[in-house]
Amino acid sequence: MRECDMERVFAYISGIIRKTGSIPIIVNGMSDHIHILCSLPKTIALSDLVRTIKSESSRWLKGIDKCYAKFAWQEGYGAFSVSPTLLEKTESYIKNQQEHHKKRSSVDEYKLFLEAHGINYDEKYAFMD
Repeated sequence: MRECDMERVFAYISGIIRKTGSIPIIVNGMSDHIHILCSLPKTIALSDLVRTIKSESSRWLKGIDKCYAKFAWQEGYGAFSVSPTLLEKTESYIKNQQEHHKKRSSVDEYKLFLEAHGINYDEKYAFMD
């Protein structure tokens, strides 16, 4: 995704989230991945929210410029609940993605996160494109 379109994409995704009845807190990321911090109401399953975000934003993105004609989000996603006591810290982390990834790749950072929280994963499946 082009750097110049990322803010537009984040804003569009926030609108999709609102349309589902969720509340977007922050959407930010890099050209190869995004982070979304939002509420998840009882009326929608997480998988449905993610599918809606991916399908609607992909369709929209393909319509804004020919360079995105073959754009597709990766198949998988990671989702984590956040304690209310960590909302501010999580929002700050998402807001400062560009700084974080000057020091460490998104894959390396994700591995550290999974390991720190004792989450087992198989690299064969966790990091497929």
